[in-house]
Amino acid sequence: MRGTYLVTQPLSDICVITPIVPTEARPDTKRLYEEAAPAGFRVRVVGLDRGPTSIESEYEESLAVPDVLCKARQAESSGCAAIVISCMLDPGLAAARETISVPVVGPGHVAMHMAALLGSSFSIVTVTDSLVAPLWRRAALYGLEHRLASVRSIQMPVLALREHRHQALERLADLSFRTIQDDGASVVVLGCTGMAGMAHATEIELQRRQCRVPVIDPTLTAIQVAAALVNARLTHSPIAFPRPPTKAVIGYDWI
Repeated sequence: MRGTYLVTQPLSDICVITPIVPTEARPDTKRLYEEAAPAGFRVRVVGLDRGPTSIESEYEESLAVPDVLCKARQAESSGCAAIVISCMLDPGLAAARETISVPVVGPGHVAMHMAALLGSSFSIVTVTDSLVAPLWRRAALYGLEHRLASVRSIQMPVLALREHRHQALERLADLSFRTIQDDGASVVVLGCTGMAGMAHATEIELQRRQCRVPVIDPTLTAIQVAAALVNARLTHSPIAFPRPPTKAVIGYDWI
């Protein structure tokens, strides 16, 4: 009688780049990312060596880009099957796609398109007023400005979200309810990847108020989309994101 052998397929790695310093991800955040990854995938989380401690403006987003590109290149070289840049402003998304062959996914890009897929209009609830205009600009860049009902902020800095989680959830639920009642949104997008893990609690509170709408967690959704692209053997088009010309670049030893 022949024995039965179980062949174990190697796991595919998805690299989640957290585009801030410090480099270590919080254990609870890393666990959320791992739980979001479908079967057959493993999540690596890396931070930056140089950059902002949080991103709440175009200025800070720009400061993050050089090291995001460095970490993305390292992730591809180390065998990662896909990359997620964990910030709603998607720092370095287009630039990374020009230099990397594996799928590179931005949570802002994914979340807005997913919201447009699930409803007729959507609103974004973010952390601070300084992100309202940048998020409107991203919606326009992604061709979704006409589907965006509003961008509102809970007026709480990213770095305060964990310490004041209960207060953040209350404000998030209140503003989400207002976007549905006052702004005409049929889907809510969490407007900061630092809000990871808050979507389900917000959905439950909205249901308690007789509002049954999807609430999208950008990074968790981006991880699942990245895995789907890998499984479908799809990546970004080199026509849309051509390789940059070869020339001297000064001061970037990793290029």
